[in-house]
Amino acid sequence: MELSHYIWPDAAFAAAAAAWFSAMLLVLTKPLHGRFTSGGELGVQAAHTEPTPRIGGLAIYFSVVLGTYLIGGESRHLLMGIVLAGTPAFAFGLLEDCTRKVSVASRLFATLGSGVLGWLVTGLTITDVDVPWLNILLLWTPVAVVFTAFAVGGVANAFNIIDGFNGLATGTAMIVLAAMGLLGLHLGDPQLSNVCVVLAATATGFLLVNWPFGKLFLGDGGAYFLGFSVAWVAVLLLERHAEVSAWCPLLICAYPVLEVVFSMLRRRGRRSNMMHPDRLHLHSLIKRRIVRQLFPFTHPTLRNSITGAVLWLMTLLPALWAVLFFDNTPLLVLGMLIFGVAYQALYVRLVWFGWKRLWRRDDLSAVPSSKS
Repeated sequence: MELSHYIWPDAAFAAAAAAWFSAMLLVLTKPLHGRFTSGGELGVQAAHTEPTPRIGGLAIYFSVVLGTYLIGGESRHLLMGIVLAGTPAFAFGLLEDCTRKVSVASRLFATLGSGVLGWLVTGLTITDVDVPWLNILLLWTPVAVVFTAFAVGGVANAFNIIDGFNGLATGTAMIVLAAMGLLGLHLGDPQLSNVCVVLAATATGFLLVNWPFGKLFLGDGGAYFLGFSVAWVAVLLLERHAEVSAWCPLLICAYPVLEVVFSMLRRRGRRSNMMHPDRLHLHSLIKRRIVRQLFPFTHPTLRNSITGAVLWLMTLLPALWAVLFFDNTPLLVLGMLIFGVAYQALYVRLVWFGWKRLWRRDDLSAVPSSKS
C-alpha cells in the first residue's frame, strides 16, 4: 500500500501550521496576557532569563482539535478519544500556568482522571504487560482501569518533569510518536499511524516557535496533554496489536519514565518530599556540567536549547531499539536494563565526577548552585 494511503497530509499540515500560527499569536499578544501567563525566570527549577508565556499548551490543544476535525475514518475517532480524555489533564495544567495556585496533588489526580476518562470514552485498558501474574489481575476490569490510569498519568507527569529546557519535552514527544507511527506502518495500521502523524506534526509546529529562542513555553497544560497523548497512543498500540510486547512502548518512553522513577527514588533517599521540585534532574546536570563548559560564551537561552537537543538522544536510542525488537520481550527487557544502567552511570558521573553511591543525603551539596 502506498504511503499516501496511510496518512492524511492535509490534516497533518494543517495541524502543524495551526500550532505554529497560534503559538506565534500567543507570543505577539504577550503584552495583553503576559501579566497572567508569563513565568520561567524564578523558582527552584528556573532555567530561563526573562518572563515568557507559559501557555503554549493552548496552541497544542487547539491544533490537535483541528487535526481531529480534518482527519477522516477511524483515525478521527481515535484522536477524538485522546482529545476528550486528555482535557482534564490539559485544563488543570493550564490553570496552573495562569494562576500558579494548583497543587501538585491536584494536577496528579487530574492526569489520573484523564486515564480513567480514557477508559470511559474508548472502553480500552491495558490488559497484557507480559507479566503472567499481573495479566491475571488485569482480567478484572477495576484493576485494569486503575493500572491504566496510573500508567497513563505517570507518563503525562513524566513529560511535565522533563519540560525544563527549550524543545526537550516537545522533541521527545516527536521522537516517541515517530517511533510508534513507524510501528503502525509496519503492522499495517494506517489509522494509528494517522494519529501519530497529526500529533507529531502539531508538536513540530510548536517546536518551531519554542526552539531555539524560547519565545513560548509548553507549560504544564501542554506537557500534560502531550504526555497523555503519547501514553494513550501506547495503550492503543498494545490493545490493537497483541504481537507488540508491553515493554516496547515502555522502552520507547524510557527517558521520561526513568526520569520520574529515578527522581522519586532520589528524593526518597534524601528524605525529601517526592512532589517538591529540585535542580537535580539529569537535564539540569547536563546543562551545568557539560553544555555550560563546552559553550561558556553562548547566550544562556541558546545553552538551554542546546541542552534540549542533546537530550533528544536519550529518547532516540532506546526508541530505535524498541522499534527493531517490538515483539521480542527478552531483548526489550535487556534494552531497558542497558539504558537504565547507562542513565544511572551518567547521573553518578555528573554528580560525583566518579563512580559513587547515589542515595547519600548530601548528594545535593555535591551539585554547585546553578548559573545560566
